[in-house]
Amino acid sequence: MEIDSFVAAHRAEWDRLEELATRRRRLTGPEADELVALYQRTATHLSMVQSSAPDPALVSRLSSLVATGRAAVTGASGASWSDVAHFARRSFPVAVWRARWWWISVAAASAVVAFTIGAWISHNPDVVATISSPEDLKALVDQNFADYYSSNPAGSFAFTVWTNNAWVAALALVGGALLCVPGVYILWQNAMNVGVVGGLMAYAGRLDLFFGLITPHGLLELTAVFVAGGAGIRLGWQIVAPGPRPRPVALAEEGRSTLTIALGLVVVLLVSGIVEAFVTPSGLPTWARIGIGAVVWLAFLSYVVVLGRRGVREGDLGDVSDRAAITETLPYAG
Repeated sequence: MEIDSFVAAHRAEWDRLEELATRRRRLTGPEADELVALYQRTATHLSMVQSSAPDPALVSRLSSLVATGRAAVTGASGASWSDVAHFARRSFPVAVWRARWWWISVAAASAVVAFTIGAWISHNPDVVATISSPEDLKALVDQNFADYYSSNPAGSFAFTVWTNNAWVAALALVGGALLCVPGVYILWQNAMNVGVVGGLMAYAGRLDLFFGLITPHGLLELTAVFVAGGAGIRLGWQIVAPGPRPRPVALAEEGRSTLTIALGLVVVLLVSGIVEAFVTPSGLPTWARIGIGAVVWLAFLSYVVVLGRRGVREGDLGDVSDRAAITETLPYAG
């Protein structure tokens, strides 16, 4: 490619794109159509320059133009209540539904690990002796395990639980995105911790207390952690095997969907924190506490299945905003 001739042939188009993309007044219909067409052509020009004649100055110029054009085409603006409603009604459930096989696999693997470790500990006194002294085990069973859920005022405890669980979910998500391995390790640690405590409680003959206290909030809380871990591993896998899409495109698409999941899980973990602070330590019968937790959990799953599946059928990708999905139909540069 002869750079000078290429620039001379297309300079007018680039200048016109810059003019339309930075114009402050509202564009007319024909001008909006022209903006989209110029953006598409300029993105193609950028790809051609990068692959055939990577002139740094020209690449920088065209990259800036493409970014400006994309912002103008997608109509970036501040969030509104309609954006929040769309996020809750469409983007979040769609993103979670699209990642379902990843987080279901994470949930199944975590359950196998936790139950295997728990069963091993509960049937091996020598293993129990290496983990906990008889005094510590008695304190765990008789006092510490139950006291954990009622040792602080419910309001402050809910906030503490929320922030802690959000941190664990964030670590699982980010760890998964880092080529999957750190995320798998974090999920392994989480499953192992549950298995160890469950095994000790089973050895002491108090599985009823263990499941009676962990189930009401744990159903939703652990599901949120599994969703975060699965979404992170799914994003990390795009680096390893992006499929038919170019790797940058795969990462961009799945990255936006993963961000949607991360934002939505903040609310999900808040709900599980409220259940843990107000329902788990309450004086309600065990069946009632577990029932409330199960209802909340099933409501979340139904929300994801019904709205998520419907959105996927209608072509939604689970982007943070429906406006972001416009870029899926436009050419990618780079």
